[in-house]
Amino acid sequence: MERGCENLVNTQLIEQYAMSVSRWIQCEECISEYGFLARHPTTGNATASPYVSMSRDYMKQSSQLWFQIFQVVKENNATTYQGNTPQDDVMERLLRTRKGMN
Repeated sequence: MERGCENLVNTQLIEQYAMSVSRWIQCEECISEYGFLARHPTTGNATASPYVSMSRDYMKQSSQLWFQIFQVVKENNATTYQGNTPQDDVMERLLRTRKGMN
């Protein structure tokens, strides 16, 4: 909202991005709960969990949608933005927070 680009990005694109991220998170939660392996329905042997490939697909789709949104903002923004973005190093911030460094 600070940049005034919210009216330029198609609402459907934002909704698709939100849905894709939501589904990716749901798949990751299932992987955490059930693990990376599943039992094959006919042979009973171990096989890769279907949630792993679905998670990968939703992550790829989310990234593509994010870049489309970012492109609209980038093309319609005359000044550079130097704030927190999803591309910032989250792990670095987490590690600093754990050490109490801020």
